[in-house]
Amino acid sequence: MKKVKNLSLLFILLLLIVILIEYSASSVEARKDNKKHQKQKKRPGNNQTAAGPVHSPVPLPASSPYYGPYPTHTNIYDILSFGAKGDGVSDDSKAFVAAWKAACKVPAATVEIPSEFRFLIKPLTLQGPCMPHLVLQRRSKHIPDLKPTALRFYASYNVNIRDITIINSPGCHLKFDGSGGVKVDNITISSPGDSPNTDGIHLQNAHDVEIKHSNIGCGDDCVSIQTGCSNVHVHHVNCGPGHGVSLGGLGKDKTVACVSGIVIENINIQNALSGVRIKTWQGGMGSVKNVSFSNIEVTDVEVPIMIDQYYCDRRFCKNQTEAVAITGVKYNQITGTYSLQPIHLACSNNVPCIDVDLIDIQLEPSPGSNGFQQALCWNSYGKSQAPLVPSAMDYCLRRGGSWAKRPAGSHDHSC
Repeated sequence: MKKVKNLSLLFILLLLIVILIEYSASSVEARKDNKKHQKQKKRPGNNQTAAGPVHSPVPLPASSPYYGPYPTHTNIYDILSFGAKGDGVSDDSKAFVAAWKAACKVPAATVEIPSEFRFLIKPLTLQGPCMPHLVLQRRSKHIPDLKPTALRFYASYNVNIRDITIINSPGCHLKFDGSGGVKVDNITISSPGDSPNTDGIHLQNAHDVEIKHSNIGCGDDCVSIQTGCSNVHVHHVNCGPGHGVSLGGLGKDKTVACVSGIVIENINIQNALSGVRIKTWQGGMGSVKNVSFSNIEVTDVEVPIMIDQYYCDRRFCKNQTEAVAITGVKYNQITGTYSLQPIHLACSNNVPCIDVDLIDIQLEPSPGSNGFQQALCWNSYGKSQAPLVPSAMDYCLRRGGSWAKRPAGSHDHSC
């Protein structure tokens, strides 16, 4: 009996030892897990442990969503990422505006329009002010057959437009209102010649503008320079068909028109109604001054050189005595062929054109043309310098007289 009791005590002792060993092992493992947990908690960017989420006192940034081929942190705003469908049926105007607003807040951002889609966009306004160096971009290997709305800039500064094509716009293709520091480079504009009121590039109240290395063919003026424009330089541009490069019409409905510091040079104009012209309405006020047309090549242009102070775009216009004053206009190296009339200077009876220079003008009739009109020159003062072809242009300008001595700016009014 005593032996049995000893065996029982021994069994109980062994069981206690086993329990003790199991408990010690569990404690060691628990301590190891706890240390591992503490290390993971201290690692930056890690907000998850085996025991569940750990709430950081500072909110951690969410990962940037991936839109198309570019993540948003590259400052490229693809309009597809803002809900545009690009199926040519759905209205993508809101998506376009949303992409613009987002990009507008970021320096050096790009609003991208993928070329492999067709976007239906109603007339819309992309409004600023925006951070610097905002780019509106469409990369395409082909010209779409859609008619885009006019691209228009209001009160915009330091604007660069380059490497784009606009085709068959229902109105003006590219227009700048009240803008400055504008550079247009290497653009192509094309629309049918019989489409009215489709200026290629239209400037109004714009200053410090450069337009270069472009091809413009449209139903109206290739480049239209309106009131309030100054320091405009247009060069190395191919123009036609259309109405050539025009200043005006200015002074409509007795308004004040002010244009100055215009340089048009190295221009080719083909199959156009006009070459380089200034057109003003009777009854207008203000001035056009310091304008230079040089190295202009015309091919089969109806009237290559024109000043018209009796401009009227309707069947009848009332004669009025007041006019926009035109002073300091130079035509230098205008060569090529005309189909109707070589030069047309129709200046106001009361406010003649003064300081008009004709230098090295050589214009021949277009082959096969008939019904030529002689040069028309009326009430214009200035000087001419050979060679002049046709020779009648040598007698086109009056010299001397009281009007030639008229003080500059006497008809400038508020200019």
